[in-house]
Amino acid sequence: MIEKFLKKTSFTSMEDFKKNLNFTVPEHFNFGYDVIDAWAEEAPDKLAMIWVSDRDEERRFTFADLKRESDKVAGYLSSIGIGRGDMVMLILKRRYQFWTTMIALHKIGAIAIPATFLLTTQDIIYRCKSAEIKAIICCGESAILDKVAAAEPKCPFLEKMISIGPEVPEGFEDFEAGVAAAKPWVRGSFTNESEDPFLMYFTSGTSDEPKMVLHSHTYAISHIVTAAFWHNLSPDSIHLTYSDTGWGKAVWGKLYGQWIVGATVFVYDHEKFVPAELLGLIGKYRITSFCAPPTIYRFLIKEHFNCFDLSSLKYCTTAGEALNPSVFEEFHRRTGIWIYEAFGQTETTLTLGTFPWVTPRPGSMGIPNPAYDIDIVKPDGTRAATGERGTIVIHTDKRKPIGLFLGYYRNPKLTHKAWHDDLYYTGDVAYRDADGYYWFVGRDDDLIKTSGYRVSPFEVESATMTHPAVVECAITGIPDPEELRGTIVKATIVLSGDYKPRLATPEGKAALTKDIQNHVKKITAPYKYPRVIEFVDALPKTISGKIRHVEIREKDNKK
Repeated sequence: MIEKFLKKTSFTSMEDFKKNLNFTVPEHFNFGYDVIDAWAEEAPDKLAMIWVSDRDEERRFTFADLKRESDKVAGYLSSIGIGRGDMVMLILKRRYQFWTTMIALHKIGAIAIPATFLLTTQDIIYRCKSAEIKAIICCGESAILDKVAAAEPKCPFLEKMISIGPEVPEGFEDFEAGVAAAKPWVRGSFTNESEDPFLMYFTSGTSDEPKMVLHSHTYAISHIVTAAFWHNLSPDSIHLTYSDTGWGKAVWGKLYGQWIVGATVFVYDHEKFVPAELLGLIGKYRITSFCAPPTIYRFLIKEHFNCFDLSSLKYCTTAGEALNPSVFEEFHRRTGIWIYEAFGQTETTLTLGTFPWVTPRPGSMGIPNPAYDIDIVKPDGTRAATGERGTIVIHTDKRKPIGLFLGYYRNPKLTHKAWHDDLYYTGDVAYRDADGYYWFVGRDDDLIKTSGYRVSPFEVESATMTHPAVVECAITGIPDPEELRGTIVKATIVLSGDYKPRLATPEGKAALTKDIQNHVKKITAPYKYPRVIEFVDALPKTISGKIRHVEIREKDNKK
């Protein structure tokens, strides 16, 4: 299958990869027909997905199953008036219906909007109004159904509320009954341009209102690099990406690239993350490749690995946030497996990565994906030299790379702010070392300037996280009360349970604060240590789990 989209499919070195990665993009491409249905014809019995749940359920889908089921869903959606260009939001957790529905929406030309179950009623209203969402397909659980129902009166464009069950309250369509009764979709003369929109995500909104990121059908093809040359998958692989389907990481890791390659996607549908359960599933189902955000690895390395059979596991990757070097080293010590890091945004596919021919360096984002023309520029627009910090950009003067978004939906002003003069500005600050590896520094709006120095919050967070008392932390800048340094570094810290009793007395709290500060001074440059430490029970986060540094800053500014 991969041969349909790449002129060369195997590479012997990074130089070979850089020189010869070349996509073949059809004028008309639709993932549902050109990948899923093509696999169903070529290898109908090939295992596409293993789906298991914490409710003792298991289902296996071949590519023939996916074609049949997606055609049935497409037939149902078409029968209730959903078609080309319609916006459809999916709040489906990790239910298997997410995959059949995504494929079905692609087949009928509708635009899929995956969303997390953590959305509030107000979040749903905002999304429905902003995108003129026509239908919401959601899990049939009261916690989700109630929010959707409460939002509906304030969503003038919302015509259909659809529940996959088990609950189907008044006002909701019954997904399962509708699919069973509908005639399967027949493609007929349906076709679409490869650059037609097919997928949209709302950003997590770490510093502003969520933006609507619109992608074309070619986005799916671009994820070949993600699956084949970062996850290092083949048709024999069984791959597990740990992600809720409301996050972009889900389609990065268990949909487009994986099925173009022909790998088997493993899905664990569960409500509560239990590290030991995840490790047990890796052994039971002989999972060969695993991808998760760094937070998951931090939990996994606390488990007793000798209690689990991880012999099938050959390759591990991470993205979503920068990986702390201490986690990288400890995981390798426990398993003998290096974690291959990568970087990308909602607006892109994988842009920087540690590929199979590249030796991982703890904490590095990797090197550029040859599908993108990537660079680092300084504030004056000139190219940053080796070791100089600047904003990661993508050049688009020669072409728009597949995988780069079409723009922010209905917001040309915001699109132009990020993408102008043939440069897309990621807003992420990094530097490049002499060997071409990129190293994350922080977001443009997160960098702290103190005593004339520019301090990376991530660097200080990484150092702080190596103290045994710290479970999570966020580094921000606050005004210096002594008015000597302009801004000083502050750490907002969530402690492990063993250390919380020390906060009971002023002496214990002061001693712990001093101990953490001294620890950070030893790990990184002394001027970077947090001069102020605040202990909290939880950090403010976006619905996708990213720390909202902006909220901490706003709270401090009000004090």
